[in-house]
Amino acid sequence: MSVAPAGRGQPRRARVVVIGAGLTGLATAWHLRDDVEVTLLDASASPGGQIRTVAFDGADLDVGADALLARHAEGMALLRDLGFDGDDLVAPATGRVGLWIEGRLRPLPEHTVMGVPTDLTAVLRSRALTPAAVARAALEPLLPRRHLPGDRSVADLVGERFGRQVVDRLVEPLLGGVYAGQPERLSARATIPPVWAAAQSHRRVTDGLRAHRERAAGDDRPVFVTVRGGLGRVVDRLADDLGARLQPSTPVRVLVADGSSWRIELADRVVVADQVVLAVPVAVAARMLAEVVPEPARELAGIRCASVGVVALAYDWADAAGVPQLSGVLVPRGERRLVKAVTLSSRKWPHHAEHPRFLLRASVGRVDDTSALALDDDSLADRVDAEVRWALGLRAPAVERLVVRWRDALAQYDVGHRERVDRIRLALASDAPSLHVGGAGLDGLGLAARARDALRLAQAVRTEARRAGFPVEPYPEPDPDPAPTVVERT
Repeated sequence: MSVAPAGRGQPRRARVVVIGAGLTGLATAWHLRDDVEVTLLDASASPGGQIRTVAFDGADLDVGADALLARHAEGMALLRDLGFDGDDLVAPATGRVGLWIEGRLRPLPEHTVMGVPTDLTAVLRSRALTPAAVARAALEPLLPRRHLPGDRSVADLVGERFGRQVVDRLVEPLLGGVYAGQPERLSARATIPPVWAAAQSHRRVTDGLRAHRERAAGDDRPVFVTVRGGLGRVVDRLADDLGARLQPSTPVRVLVADGSSWRIELADRVVVADQVVLAVPVAVAARMLAEVVPEPARELAGIRCASVGVVALAYDWADAAGVPQLSGVLVPRGERRLVKAVTLSSRKWPHHAEHPRFLLRASVGRVDDTSALALDDDSLADRVDAEVRWALGLRAPAVERLVVRWRDALAQYDVGHRERVDRIRLALASDAPSLHVGGAGLDGLGLAARARDALRLAQAVRTEARRAGFPVEPYPEPDPDPAPTVVERT
């Protein structure tokens, strides 16, 4: 590609179009704003994707993602670079989590890794498992190591080593809040990487998990943080910095490869780009790429997604006096409740504890159960309110309610997911190196993972621009992606 001059002796900068203004697209464009001529297009009128802060009962409440992992450097670095300091950042007041099992609240046992126990005494104290299930889990160190090629499901790996009840009552509820998926189909490698790594490196998985716990024990930083006033402030600051580069309410009709450039057809005009970054839901990306790069498009179309909902509820404090000091409650799918997780916002976050009413948010919906989302808003809020009051001992119905629906929001990292992502990236590198695909459907659902993905995408754009002869300053490569120690719940 020859680079046309922009002026007297000055080569023009690379033209880059980022499609999708969730956190991935916003942060990617933000990282690139001084290096290339970047435009960020989004079909929605409001950027942010699954970050949404709403006014609820006089509070600024997040009804999508409500926190990010503080122990992953990229997310915290993005917050710092955007100017958020210690006064803006809030750590949870408590990290204790309850399990709603057989009509009773029980504590999530201490010393678990992604729900997998490493201390059976703590499991016994919690009464989360039956004595027979605890005895079965105790056999794990005695079991022979089984070498199997390739990925395995969460249910297969954890069930084989620790027994089915560990899957159903400890691991599945944690993953249910993140993926709303089925443990029989979710990839162990992609969704519980510390457990997967322990199974690969140790004959006794318990030994590997205890070593993992010991490594993490020296880190006294909070696991999660949020932003006072809501994570919508992060979106607003990114959008303000991008200015006119961000173009909301601008859906892309067609993406066409045109020799060494790309034609992005909009409703009223055509935009030409040297590189394109797709940071949209996987189904949208698959449709957009079907005629451009068919094989990666087929791979993207094979990623299932779950639709979920969030129900925000506010109660008089007098009626919430008996609510336990927990950050949240998880509900195993075997309990057959509508609610699968509850965030006790007024217990978890100190700034919400000061609110005149007790605030919480409950999540509903699973990839294989859409019955909750089939209800109208009033019926759904009634059902959720009743279940939450029963579980937490709230004395009267909620005085304020809000229902938010997230269609096809949670990608399912099924068995073989990482191999699928590798195939997509290899095909694009070979056939369309100026086309980059990212987003939560590929590399992690949490906000820290989105911040890391944005760094990766921005670096890939810079590398390709330099290869094509555009003037771009060198930028340090991001560190190799470590196996995450925790997953974020939304």
